[in-house]
Amino acid sequence: MRGFTRRAVNSLQSYPRGFDRGVFAIILHMATIKFMKVKGTWREVADAARTTIRQDEGTKEPSSKWKKRILLAEHSPIRKLCFNWKWLDLPYWVSVHFVRHKYGIEHFVSTQRTDRTGVQRDANRQDAPVMHECFANAQAVMFISRRRLCGQASAETRAAWQLVVDAIAEKEPEVAACCVPECVYRGFCPEFKPCGFFGSPAYKKMLEKYREVAVS
Repeated sequence: MRGFTRRAVNSLQSYPRGFDRGVFAIILHMATIKFMKVKGTWREVADAARTTIRQDEGTKEPSSKWKKRILLAEHSPIRKLCFNWKWLDLPYWVSVHFVRHKYGIEHFVSTQRTDRTGVQRDANRQDAPVMHECFANAQAVMFISRRRLCGQASAETRAAWQLVVDAIAEKEPEVAACCVPECVYRGFCPEFKPCGFFGSPAYKKMLEKYREVAVS
């Protein structure tokens, strides 16, 4: 799967805080996603929702509008939809950012143990590339997006997470449409030092798009 997409580039450039162009050049050649797999179906999500209201299972694929509505509502059945992906050549320190997330997600990171790699781990730089595989449900993906698409997250981490969102968009666009920064989700910026994105024209456009039920 390709590396950093134009969408990831645009995402980074939309924040007033900006970032060093030299760093950005490195980011473009940094991580890639080897695969993105979807576990579970929307029919299973819908059937779980029907169980909660004492209805039998259905047969049809739920509409895009219904998918977006239940995702925005964050009702528990959405956790039956899961995603499995794997970053290649993810800088170790960026990987460390992601392993901070522990609810609804599992992490499998390649070892740096000397007895496994033959390389003295003490000699590794913080940007040493690692393989980082994740398994997460839809609600966890949306939650992580609120933190890692925020303008106060590091540019490298935002770009790496945008890769995930882009890959999800190709398979489940309704889920990707609900992956937004915290300020868009909550309607205000809770950060001690705001990046300046909240209230901007780009923010208002993103907010409007997020609240739309129909996914274009």
